[in-house]
Amino acid sequence: MSDTPQSSRMVIGALIEANGIHPASWLLPEAQDDAPTDVDYYRGIAQLAERGKLDFIFFADTPAARTDDLVAWSRAPMYMNMLEPITLLSAIAGATSRIGLGATASTSFYEPYNLARQFASLDHISHGRAAWNVVTSANDYAAKNFGLDKLPPHTRRYDKAKEFLEVVKKLWDSWEDDAFVIDKANCFNFVPEKQHAVDHKGEFFELHGALNMARSPQGHPVVLQAGASETGKEFAAETAEVVFGTGSSLEGAKKFYDDLKGRMAKYGRDRDSLKVLSGISIVVGQSEADARAKLESWQDMVHPDVALLRLKQDIETDLSDLPLDEPVPLSRIPESSNFHQVYFEEIAGMVREGLTLREICRRYNRSKTTMCGSPTEIADQMEAWVAAGASDGFMFTFPALPSTLEDFVEKVVPELQRRGLFRQDYVGTTLREHLGLPRPQNRHVSEPRETVAPV
Repeated sequence: MSDTPQSSRMVIGALIEANGIHPASWLLPEAQDDAPTDVDYYRGIAQLAERGKLDFIFFADTPAARTDDLVAWSRAPMYMNMLEPITLLSAIAGATSRIGLGATASTSFYEPYNLARQFASLDHISHGRAAWNVVTSANDYAAKNFGLDKLPPHTRRYDKAKEFLEVVKKLWDSWEDDAFVIDKANCFNFVPEKQHAVDHKGEFFELHGALNMARSPQGHPVVLQAGASETGKEFAAETAEVVFGTGSSLEGAKKFYDDLKGRMAKYGRDRDSLKVLSGISIVVGQSEADARAKLESWQDMVHPDVALLRLKQDIETDLSDLPLDEPVPLSRIPESSNFHQVYFEEIAGMVREGLTLREICRRYNRSKTTMCGSPTEIADQMEAWVAAGASDGFMFTFPALPSTLEDFVEKVVPELQRRGLFRQDYVGTTLREHLGLPRPQNRHVSEPRETVAPV
C-alpha cells in the first residue's frame, strides 16, 4: 500500500509521563519504580512510539517541586521526581531517528537567548526534530523558585510570552542558512554579512547579540501551544504551529477547532499552517466494556486525598473540609482563574450542575475525553473526530505505561493504516516534514544570494 498523503491523514502525538498520566499509574504492577529518572526507560518508550510511526513525543514540565500538601502529593507524585526535558530529549535523540521531540519551557522563567540556544541545539542534535511548547507557567510553586510570591496576572504573562517568542524567532534567524561556508582554502569560515545580530529593546526584554551556532535544520523548531483562554487562543492563532486542543466531547472539540482556526485569517495565516490536536486519553481493550473495566480498576486505586488535591490545584481553593456526599456551595468557588482557565471552568460547571463533591472528584478529567474500546472502536472514534472537523489529529495521553502505548502501537495503528488514515512509514526526516509544515524563510533573506568571500 502506498503511503497516505499528508493532506489526508491525521497527526498523532504522545504526551509521556514516566509511568503514565493516570494518578494511580505508579501503583500498577507494570510501573518501573525508577522510571522517572531512567534515561534508558525513556529511550525505550520513544523507540516504541517511533515504531508506531507517531509524529512526535512530548514532555510536559514545570520548574518546581510541590512544597505543601506533601502527604497528598506523595500519593500521586506528579512533577515531584523528573528529568529536565530538553536534557532528556537530547539523550533520546541519539536512540531514535525520525520521531519528533517536543518539550515545555516557560516564557515566565527562561531568558530568550538561553531558550533559543537550547532548542536550536536540540534541533541540530536530532537532525531537525525539535519542538517547543510555549507556556506561561500556571502555578505559584514555580514563581517562588524565581523570586516571586505568586505568578503575575494571566494577561501580563501572555504579554510577556508574545514578546519572548518574538525575540526567540529573531535569534533563530540571526544567521542565514548558508552563512557557514567553511572555505579552508581561503581561510573563510563564515560570511560576515550573513550574520544578523538582534537588537531588541521591549517592555520585558532587552538584548543585543546573535546565536553562536548555525541556523538549525528546521530553521525554527516547531512551535507548540496549549492555551484555551481567550488570550491563549489569540496568541495561538497568531503564532502557533501545533495546538493541543480541548473538549470533553466531539462537539466541544469542534467548537474549539472552528473558533481557533477562524481567528487565523486576521493574522494573514492559512488554516493549514496550524494543526489542532485534540487532547485525548486512550484505553484499548477487547471491547469498550473491557477497556472501561480497566479504567475503573485504576480509578478505584486513586486515594481520596489525591482527588481532592487535583480539584484544589485547578479550582484554586481547598474544598477538603466539605462533606463528600453533598453539593458544593457556589459561594466556595472563586470568581475567576489565574492558572488553567479551561480546567477551572470544567469544575465550576459541575458545581453549578449540583453534583456532590464525591461525584466531581470521580468525574473530573481535566477536559479530556477518554476513548475506550477495541482497536476497531478506537479507530472509529478517531476517524469520526477528524471527519467531523473537530481536529487535525490527536495529542494522546496514555494512562499506564508502557502497556497502553503498546496497545495503541500494536493494535490501533495497524487499523488506522489499513484505512489509509495514518502513514505506513516516515517519508521525511524532520518534524516539519511529518506535519506538512513549511520550513520558515529567514526573515533577512527575500531571495537567494550568492556567497562572496570577504576581500
